[in-house]
Amino acid sequence: MSTTILYHAFGVRGYSHVRLRNHDGVMHWRIERSLDNLRCAACQSTDVIRRGGKTRSFHALPVGPKKVRLELYVHRLECKTCHTLAQEKVDFVPRDRVSYTRNVERYAVELCRSMTIQDVAGHLGLGWDTVKGMLKRHLDKRYSRPRLKGLKRIGIDEISIGKRHRYLTIVLDLQTGRVVFVGEGKGADALRPLWRRLQASGAKVEAVAMDMSQAYIAAVQDNLPNAAIVFDRFHVVKLYNEKLSDLRRELYREAVDQLGKDVLKGARWLLLTNAENLGHEAPDNDRKIKAHLQEVLRLNQPLATAYYMKEDLGQLWEQPDKLKAEAFVDHWTRRAEASGIRMLKRFANTLRAHRTGLLNDYDYAITTGPVEGINNKIKTLKRQAYGYRDTEFLKLRILGIHETKYALVG
Repeated sequence: MSTTILYHAFGVRGYSHVRLRNHDGVMHWRIERSLDNLRCAACQSTDVIRRGGKTRSFHALPVGPKKVRLELYVHRLECKTCHTLAQEKVDFVPRDRVSYTRNVERYAVELCRSMTIQDVAGHLGLGWDTVKGMLKRHLDKRYSRPRLKGLKRIGIDEISIGKRHRYLTIVLDLQTGRVVFVGEGKGADALRPLWRRLQASGAKVEAVAMDMSQAYIAAVQDNLPNAAIVFDRFHVVKLYNEKLSDLRRELYREAVDQLGKDVLKGARWLLLTNAENLGHEAPDNDRKIKAHLQEVLRLNQPLATAYYMKEDLGQLWEQPDKLKAEAFVDHWTRRAEASGIRMLKRFANTLRAHRTGLLNDYDYAITTGPVEGINNKIKTLKRQAYGYRDTEFLKLRILGIHETKYALVG
């Protein structure tokens, strides 16, 4: 019966149970291998001579609240065939020089999908570094080289991973939601390994969604000349909001009286929030918010023009077809230039320079929204781990992030 439990509960085959003892809440299972089954670790020959050995203890799966140790006398064998002198190979451990079973490693990796490494280590009675090593080897084996063949549409974005301007560049397969590449840094240099792998895989990428970074644009044009570049709504509106905030600050500095400064102070949120989203507060508070916004726009004509132009810009993605969208871009840029406001004139030039990428949205309808979602998951990973010192480990976790759960157990 005990030998059967060894196999079904702990994954130990070819060993027999000798005795069981309990000490300090730990179950110690003494096991042994038949001397007739001793083999050379190098050539598997059974023609060996025993040259001593030592007792080793291995972590096994816990039984309820009790931890389990498997105790085995490991022989030191001299092979008559290849003349190797080494310890016998222990079949139920994943590799040499580890003190846990294969079942423990598989169990730890599965728990890491929903628990922190520290929690898993405490549950199994292992060291933090040991559990991290298990997970890193699993991730490296399974995700280090994602399949790129058949890749059609991708999204590119960067994320900050720490102080001192440390970034990672994330590339997402927009059809499957898998992260297919993680590059260190940002810009063209971070993407160089991706181009080599794409060329080797024979993938035919037809569209790339990204922000209006000149470095990314140049890199994609040089390495994927047949791929369409798509600038989605999120990054265009984000860039406009940044320029609108700069205009508000500039007007605040130029205000000649305290009344103008008081009105502009704290108005950033009002200006950046879409008009349809203002009005979800309590009635009294809602009236105050709208009154404050109207006062800001009444006293600052350039800011009012830029605000209403922002509201109009959203209609670019509501046009019925690409031809109407092209006409809208032309009309909006002419109005921006006619306003005489430097911020609007510069933004109009930006839209003209990226006109093709803006209109490609009507041909491919892809966005970097899923990439932004992955970035939020990465931030969750970082918060759970209180940061990562091992960048390679973080990159592997990102590559496998589509299979990770984020609710802690217990």
